[in-house]
Amino acid sequence: MTPRPFVRDLCFGEGPRWHEGRLYLSDMHDHRVLAIDEAGRRETMLEVPTRPSGLGWLPGGDLLVVSMTDRRLLRFDGRTAVQHADLARHATFHCNDMVVDGTGRAYVGHFGFDLHARETFRPASLIAVEPDGRSRIVATDMAFPNGTVITPDGATLIVGESFAGRLTAFDIGAGGDLTERRVWAQLPERVVPDGICLDAANGIWVASPATNECLRIEEGGRVTHRIAFDQGAYACMLGGRDGRTLFILTAPDSHPDRCRAERGGRVDVVDAPFPHAGLP
Repeated sequence: MTPRPFVRDLCFGEGPRWHEGRLYLSDMHDHRVLAIDEAGRRETMLEVPTRPSGLGWLPGGDLLVVSMTDRRLLRFDGRTAVQHADLARHATFHCNDMVVDGTGRAYVGHFGFDLHARETFRPASLIAVEPDGRSRIVATDMAFPNGTVITPDGATLIVGESFAGRLTAFDIGAGGDLTERRVWAQLPERVVPDGICLDAANGIWVASPATNECLRIEEGGRVTHRIAFDQGAYACMLGGRDGRTLFILTAPDSHPDRCRAERGGRVDVVDAPFPHAGLP
C-alpha cells in the first residue's frame, strides 16, 4: 500500500474526522481547525489559541473541540465558540483526543504529565462529558489515553494507551459508564498508538509515530497491513465517498516550536481494504 500526497504545509495535524463530505482536522500547533474538501482545498473553521485537538459533533450539529492547554471542551455553532465543559479539575495536564457518541456524550483523554518537558510519567484518566456539559471520570490509571473509537453497536469503547503499547476496550453502560476493562490488542514492540480508526471488518488502524507507520490490527494483536512513512504517523481516519480512503496525518516532530518552524506536516491517503465503521 503506497501512500499518495493529499495536503502539505501543516504544522501538526491531529484529530482527523470525515464529516459531510470533508476531512476535518486540528492543525494543533497552528491553532486552527480546518475542513478540507476532496480536491484538497482547505477552510479555517475556527481558531483555538490554546491548541485544538480531538473533534466531534453533537446531534444538533454543533462542533465540539478539545482545547488542550486550558483543559476545556469548546462548542462551536459555526459562528461562535463557547465553553461546553471545564475539565481542569479532572485532567492533570493537557487534554488531547476525544470520541463523541451518538447521544452527544464525549469521552476525552489527557496527558497526565508534561511530555515535552520530559517529566516523570504519571497515569491519566478518561473523562466523560454529558451533552449538557457535566463531566466525570469514567476510567483511571490510563497510560496516556489517546485515539479512541466506539463500535457500531455503541456497546464498546476502545482506546489506545500510548505508553503501554496497547489498545484497551471497555463495555459502555446505559449511562455512559465504562466497565469490563480488558486488553483488546497488545501491539508489536516499539509501536506507540496515537490516533486510531475502526473499519467494517472490526480492524483498527493505528498511527504509530515511534515507528513511522500506520498499521491495521485485529482483536488479539494480529497485524494485517503496515504502511511506512518517512516521518512520524500521528493520526488516521477512514472517509471519502465510499469510506475506503484512509487519511494519514504525519509530521517530522510533535514539539510545538519545531512544528511551527518546519511546517512539515501533511496528509497522505491510501485505498483501504474495508470501509469506515463506528465512531468517530
